Formats: sequence, structure tokens, C-alpha cells
Amino acid sequence: MKAITLGPEGTYSHRAARAIADEVTFAESVTDIVEAVAEGRVERGVVPIENSIEGSVTESLDALATHDVAVVREIVTPIRHALLAQGEDFEVVASHAQALAQCRSYLEDNYPHVAREAVASTARGVEQAREDPSVAGIGHPDNASEEYGGGLRVLAENIQDRTSNATRFVVVAPETERSDAGGKTSLVVYPNTNYPGLLLRLLEPFAERDINLTRVESRPSGERLGDYVFHVDVAAGLYEERTREAVEVVEGIVEDGWVRRLGSYDTRHVLY
Repeated sequence: MKAITLGPEGTYSHRAARAIADEVTFAESVTDIVEAVAEGRVERGVVPIENSIEGSVTESLDALATHDVAVVREIVTPIRHALLAQGEDFEVVASHAQALAQCRSYLEDNYPHVAREAVASTARGVEQAREDPSVAGIGHPDNASEEYGGGLRVLAENIQDRTSNATRFVVVAPETERSDAGGKTSLVVYPNTNYPGLLLRLLEPFAERDINLTRVESRPSGERLGDYVFHVDVAAGLYEERTREAVEVVEGIVEDGWVRRLGSYDTRHVLY
């Protein structure tokens, strides 16, 4: 199976994608990945959706709300950040914005005067460090190995603010492959209206059926100020009658908007 994910080679997304695909290609943005799947140019996409320290990846949420795709698997992997450079004298730390944020305390304590530069991926920052001795990257310690080009030293390991740091990735497939089987379900809800008690009305059908909500998040719809799209994850599959009933009630509440069933799926834990 072929999959596309954030590149270049060596990103945490790449590591997650190797768990489900024999061949992995790369894109520069989450939006490009989801578009490639939606247009049928690739079988699977792997995108980060949430980090245990920094929360949701908003570009992923927006892309899933915009394109007709299915979520068919969740991959959870621990994040082991290392500081990688040619030497100890550098002027810039370059990495993905999420990685920089996840290592904020370490950088402030140890390199308070070193500039930070957000780039497209952790591996892109490591590439810059490999090309420029004045740049350090943040990434998996294996990125310093000869497998990924060598030329770097691991100056420090496990520099993330919390040792429990982990990231959830979702595996995106064409909409026709959406499944009702699985222990978890993701929905995108656009009410196209706003009034007191609306969010309560949207969530009550799940509580009334003893369905646990594992995540609820709002994102601007882009239509007008104060107008939102809701991303909802529940710990139940669409194969269950209670889940289908709850979703049908929500669809009735948002009859002027829409509900996108991204599908039901199971979780795979991958250790690197």
C-alpha cells in the first residue's frame, strides 16, 4: 500500500506512515495530503491530529472539514525529541512549530538567546542543520544516523517538556472506504446557526445513550465571524445502534447545516 505524509524522510509522520504502508511519499502540508487522497491520487494519507502537550493540529482539522475523505485508522506514537546539530555553537533552532512548542521549557532554560524558526516539519529543520552549522534541529534522535544522511550530533535527548509526550495521527482514505466498524468515531458538525444552548443540544444525544465524548473542538467555519464547525470524537462505533441514533438526532438539529461522518476505526499504538 502507498501512503503520503509530511516530509521529508525522517519526520514523525513518516514513522507513523511506515506502520501502515510499504511505500511512503511526502508532501509539504497537511492540506496537500488530504487533497491527494480526496482526489484519488494516493491510497492513504497520514496526518497528525493531536499532541498531548500542544493539543490539536488545526490545519488537519480544517482539511478534514473541507474534503470528502474517511478516517480508517488512528495511530498513537510517543514523541522523543532530540536536539541535533553539527556542533554546540549554533544561532538558530529550526523545527516544526509544534515541536518548538513541545520543547519550549528546555529551549528557554538552556538556549534563551538562540532564535527559533518554524519550518514545515521536524525533518526539514534537521535538513537545515545538516546543511548549515549555525542551525540546530529538533527531531527523533535517529535522524542523526547515517540512515538519514549523518553529519549531526545528538546534543541532548528527551528534551520535550513532558516525558508522556505523544501524538495521534489519523489514516485518511477515500470517502468510499468509510467504515462503520471500530471502537472510535469521528464526526464534523456544521450547524450553520448559533443560539443559546446549541452546543448542549448537540452533545446531549450522546450523553443520553451513554456514549463517551473523547474530544470536542470548534474551528472557525470561514463563512462569517462567530460561525463554527465542531469536531467530535466519540468512544463508540457507527455499527452500534446507539451511535447511529445519536448522530441522526444531531443531523436533525443541524438541518440547515451538515454532519460529516468521517467513519469508525480502531487505534494502533506504535513505538519507536
